[in-house]
Amino acid sequence: MSDKQSEFLKANAASMRALAGGKQVQVRYAGHDTHVGEQEVRLPSLAREGLSQSMSKLRGASDSAGLWLAHHNEMMHGKHCPQLAGAKAIFEAAEQARIEAIGANQMEGVRQNLTEKLNMQYQGRTIGSPDSGDDSALAEAVRLTLREVLTGDKPPATTAMAMELWRPWITARAGDLLEQIKGSETDQAAYAKLARQLIGALETDLGDASDSDGDETDEENQGQDNPEDSDEQPDDNAESATGEDESDAEDSQSLDQDGDAAAMSSEDGSEMDGEPDMDGMADGESPGGDPQGQRPPGDTIAESYQVFTNAYDEVIDAAELCDAEELDRLRDMLDRHLDNLHAVIGKLANRLQRKLLAYQNRSWDFDLEEGILDAGKLHRVVSQPLSPLSYKQEQDMKFRDTVVTILLDNSGSMRGRPITIAAVTADILARTLERCGVKVEILGFTTKAWKGGQSREAWQVAGKPEKPGRLNDLRHIIYKGADTPWRRARKSLGLMLREGILKENIDGEALAWAHDRLLGRNEDRRILMVISDGAPVDDSTLSSNSGNYLEKHLRLMIDYIQTRSPVELLAIGIGHDVNRYYSRALTITDVDQLGGAVMSQLADMFDEDKRGGGRR
Repeated sequence: MSDKQSEFLKANAASMRALAGGKQVQVRYAGHDTHVGEQEVRLPSLAREGLSQSMSKLRGASDSAGLWLAHHNEMMHGKHCPQLAGAKAIFEAAEQARIEAIGANQMEGVRQNLTEKLNMQYQGRTIGSPDSGDDSALAEAVRLTLREVLTGDKPPATTAMAMELWRPWITARAGDLLEQIKGSETDQAAYAKLARQLIGALETDLGDASDSDGDETDEENQGQDNPEDSDEQPDDNAESATGEDESDAEDSQSLDQDGDAAAMSSEDGSEMDGEPDMDGMADGESPGGDPQGQRPPGDTIAESYQVFTNAYDEVIDAAELCDAEELDRLRDMLDRHLDNLHAVIGKLANRLQRKLLAYQNRSWDFDLEEGILDAGKLHRVVSQPLSPLSYKQEQDMKFRDTVVTILLDNSGSMRGRPITIAAVTADILARTLERCGVKVEILGFTTKAWKGGQSREAWQVAGKPEKPGRLNDLRHIIYKGADTPWRRARKSLGLMLREGILKENIDGEALAWAHDRLLGRNEDRRILMVISDGAPVDDSTLSSNSGNYLEKHLRLMIDYIQTRSPVELLAIGIGHDVNRYYSRALTITDVDQLGGAVMSQLADMFDEDKRGGGRR
């Protein structure tokens, strides 16, 4: 880190503490998100590339954190906050809008920093429309609407079209409440009650109309408008994230109370073992964060899994790993394996397509008093002449928008026939699902080197500290994006057949990476399919930690996704049984088996009556 960057971080920390009312919290720079606790604040670290943009993002994040410390009372927040997830997301989004409005209305520089941060947050993405039924989109729309009401600032340009739909939708239901909210941002108790009423007006199924907590005495709330006025503070520990997408080139810096900078390793955005838990605001979990993000609990996963350094990790498109000519040759090789399977592919696609379309078929309600005459019961005219005629009504079944991520094990043990089967399987599934209108993303995971690579060299230079955690350079490969048609990405799939691409496999972090990418999608249903040949193996990591170090992390990630995440998880074992890891898994030893169990089980995942895996 240069002296200029170090001075910037010191000044930024000092500015944040001043904005927080002089609170002498420790400031630490690591990962991508913001976590605010009573004693420590974690802010995003500076990126090596796009330094100017990274600094702008950091200014906004630190201003938001400082305002949170100065104007948010956690005890009062917890007293008014609803319990249901959808209502809670809206309430916390409203609180974040209130906190930032106070700073924006008082200081023009803070307003500019917060605006720049918000613009970068929505760069390249927008929010869902009112008819999407997405609670996270509603929470985002409420936050942007309240921000506009309280400060007069327009929403980011990328959300303008969506907000043109949301603005009249919200105003029609809660226009009078929005008028009452104006000017109430400095009174947290009054604002919280109005926010509860707002939730009831917008979504009655998300929470009560808010008067349930409106009769509390003012005595309980006196002196609680600022955390400094209270001797008692709750100990709500926020959950730390275990993985950050594409955190391959970020340094992590820390500042102590005096603002001295010291380098430290970042664990994909999670805290080092032994660091205190964070409480208060956390991006992706609490009011300041991206409502789409849901991360594994840090007190179970992050504490048991460390990363020595992620400075040498990479997330890369398959086309960047070899030239176009070689990619054509590798694709031709894969096509030769597919030559004898054209008939199979057609049958599989038709079978799956028929099954998926069957879930969209219309159903009928019978024995109605009006509708279409039920011809199947016309015999009653003769057999039961006194009985009224029977009618039926046709109804459409909802077939929800779906995205599937196929995560491929690109380890050395897959070399030869296994990786060929995996590549063919991914190719067939991508084409088949695309024909059915399902978006498919294909990802791969391996390492950049055998025996640890640059990460191990850095560990050796550091004196070989004990239990360093993951000790290799990750390589996560994007073969096909979810929004990219198969015909454009078909050549990239051939890369799996390239000599030298397959090395070690660290499954747990790959699963977290693929899972986080899915959480960022807007589809109603998100399915993660892992194609692997067994347990995670990395000689460098396992030789310096316990023998089950990687396997334990994998099991924790699987358990989190299967029990706490909206993502549905399915695994296919290539020549090995992976049922000991995944609750929904099957094993194939040849592509021909795709015609049986795999297609049947995959199709069943789209059946609302047979769904399994993931949180409901």
